[in-house]
Amino acid sequence: MIFGFLKSPALSPRQRRLQNTSLFRTLKPLEIKFVDGLMHERRYLPDEIIFDEDEEGQALYLVMSGRVRITRTIQGNRHALNELEPGGFFGDLALLDNSPRSAQARAEGGCELAVFFRDDFLALMETDAVIGYKISLALARDIGQRLRFQLDGQVQLEGT
Repeated sequence: MIFGFLKSPALSPRQRRLQNTSLFRTLKPLEIKFVDGLMHERRYLPDEIIFDEDEEGQALYLVMSGRVRITRTIQGNRHALNELEPGGFFGDLALLDNSPRSAQARAEGGCELAVFFRDDFLALMETDAVIGYKISLALARDIGQRLRFQLDGQVQLEGT
């Protein structure tokens, strides 16, 4: 094929799932492949805690399969804030600052997550500013949407 070099590289099923998330939707196939190389795969058992409220945040999590429940303790009682399905992500504020987690994340049934650590994100921002910019813009849009929901009285602290 004469123009084979112009063809987009084939994506694996995992990479296609990443590309279908709002966080990575604007990335080109080669950029998806690069970001996929930075992601870590984690599997959780039913009812296993992924992270706890007030823990140090170190990573963003994308739900690849299964479901994750986000809860928060309010006046001594645990309240459900959100339930995320494949394509959803949570823990995103950990990429931006060192603040403690504002909620608990727990596997609802078994689940598989792709994990993007803050150190990898910061290194990406230095090595490939275009990819870092695209991800940062998607994060900002998601955080802005959650802020609007909160101002409208619909609490959604973490996760989309």
